[in-house]
Amino acid sequence: MRQGVPKLDKILNELEEIGFEAFENLNINENLSEVSEQLKDVQQEHKERLRKQTETLRMNTILIKAKVKVFKLIDRYVELTVISTVRDRTLVEHELLARGRDHEEWREKHLRRELEKIRIDQLFQSSFSQFGCLLQKMKHFFDRSNSGSSAALSGIPGIGKTMMIQKIVYDWSIGKIYPQFQFVFSFKFRDLNNINCKTNLKHLILNHYPYFGDVLEDLWKNPEGLLFIFDGLDEFKDSINFDENRKNTKPQSMCTDPECWCEVSDIVYSLIQHKLLPGCSVLVTSRPTALHLLEKAEVSVWAEILGFVGAERKEYFKKFFEHQAVAEVIIRHVEENEILYTMCYNPSYCWILGLSLGPFFTQGDKKQQRVPKTITQLYSYYIYNILKNHGRKIENPRDMLLKIGKMAFTGVSEKKVVFRNGDFIKNNLLPSQFLSGFLMELLERDDSGQSVVYTFPHITIQEFVAALAQFLATDRKDIQHLFRESYSKPDGRFEVVLRFAAGLSSSQSAWPLEEILGPFLHQATCEVIDWVKENFVAHMGNAESKIGKRNLLNALHYLFESQNNALAHAVVGYIQMLKFGDSDPHKSLRLTPIDCAVLAPIIGLCDTLSYFDLQNCYIQHEVLHRLESVLYKCQVLR
Repeated sequence: MRQGVPKLDKILNELEEIGFEAFENLNINENLSEVSEQLKDVQQEHKERLRKQTETLRMNTILIKAKVKVFKLIDRYVELTVISTVRDRTLVEHELLARGRDHEEWREKHLRRELEKIRIDQLFQSSFSQFGCLLQKMKHFFDRSNSGSSAALSGIPGIGKTMMIQKIVYDWSIGKIYPQFQFVFSFKFRDLNNINCKTNLKHLILNHYPYFGDVLEDLWKNPEGLLFIFDGLDEFKDSINFDENRKNTKPQSMCTDPECWCEVSDIVYSLIQHKLLPGCSVLVTSRPTALHLLEKAEVSVWAEILGFVGAERKEYFKKFFEHQAVAEVIIRHVEENEILYTMCYNPSYCWILGLSLGPFFTQGDKKQQRVPKTITQLYSYYIYNILKNHGRKIENPRDMLLKIGKMAFTGVSEKKVVFRNGDFIKNNLLPSQFLSGFLMELLERDDSGQSVVYTFPHITIQEFVAALAQFLATDRKDIQHLFRESYSKPDGRFEVVLRFAAGLSSSQSAWPLEEILGPFLHQATCEVIDWVKENFVAHMGNAESKIGKRNLLNALHYLFESQNNALAHAVVGYIQMLKFGDSDPHKSLRLTPIDCAVLAPIIGLCDTLSYFDLQNCYIQHEVLHRLESVLYKCQVLR
């Protein structure tokens, strides 16, 4: 059986590695987490402080006048689907509309066999949960020097990495998981960026956990009982070089003593490589784009957060809304709209959906036909609700959003998601304006480190505000600057901004914001419409390469977001060929459910389509079914 069942094969390999006879020699009751008398008091204090820090969840809300609502973590947390592998470490910066309903089909087909679904309490256990603790103890007993392991947890932005770390720390503090660890220390790379001088592990711990005082010497004696967590490798300003053979790069300095003065990157490197406190365990989280930095590292466990699958989405909305009747009607609305439903694998999108859709089903004066149906419409209502509930103290909200939008635009251009006081000053903004309540809802303040930093709740909100600024400007050159920037940086960083810009050219998306901000720049709207048309024409006949196919697909997304049927029909009405596939899988484009949800109405406007190529596009039966109503138009379908 082991040849056809990877999970079973993995279990048996581990048993063979340890030796079956080990069962007879092992004292299974050995308590690996027992601490010395002098450490018991500080361990109790440490757990209590971590529990208090992590037991609550502070969330901004745009639905009521209160700035922040506090919830119990266990009342809001929904388990995320995690797999014990990383499928593709070269994913783009984020997937605004990736995956979706295919998660469910994929789970049914693969999670039970090819892919191993794991819980967060199994990240530092062996393959099979029933034998996990036993195998861990056996490894520890027979190979004490190598009992520690390093784990990498990957996930796209907004998928729940930081929230999962909070849940891990909370569960450990109440004794629910990881009994093998005596102490857990959690750090954010965002905070470590503020350390601009040499330091050591001792000072690093004392800066974050000062109550350890003089007992750290005792901790170093039993490194097997320590777990270090580092959250957000992609946000780390310094590079960590795990490839000692890489040319033209400075080799990473080794740090073998907790009191050795060195760079922060050296400390992290040495912990992951088991050179510093060998035997301890390390957990690192990262977006997929920075995961390649760990490919040469001594990482024994790779895991990826897939987000919500199936019923987990419904559970999120039921926990989000106090009234279950409201939750049920919003769940139905989302399920009926393929565009919105596909977003729901990502917890951040669920949060935005909850905040934006809530008022439509809780306030009687809203018209149901205006409920958002596209991504741009959804985000328009998100900003609209912020302005309506929190923007009254601002004399000129249009000017304020224009300044924030320019800061957001610069951030997208420079791949920057963390902003400091200097960024506000450059854009004629004052951090004190947070007192107005408006900025508090649009940006999140984080002063957990040594300095205050600000971020948008999600990168797509930053991208939307960046696009919105182009329509609030007084000069049409601003929108032209967006197009020039997107062409000068062809790595896709402006792809989502352009989708939002196309969407904001539609009156359906613009009118709620214009109600408060005033009319959008007419010249900008005309510029966008002309660009959408020219962009499609430019890419229509260039679909032989994979990049060409991607550009054509993006052009169709821009058309769809514009919700301009007259424009779409004028552009696609007479095309004869759409090619996203190829007989060579490496030259074909993988289409997501949301791509096909966009393709269906576009093809519906085609009058002369004779050739449609979907070879090796990996679309599933369910997705193909959504195209069924328009496929009769194709004379040749591959």
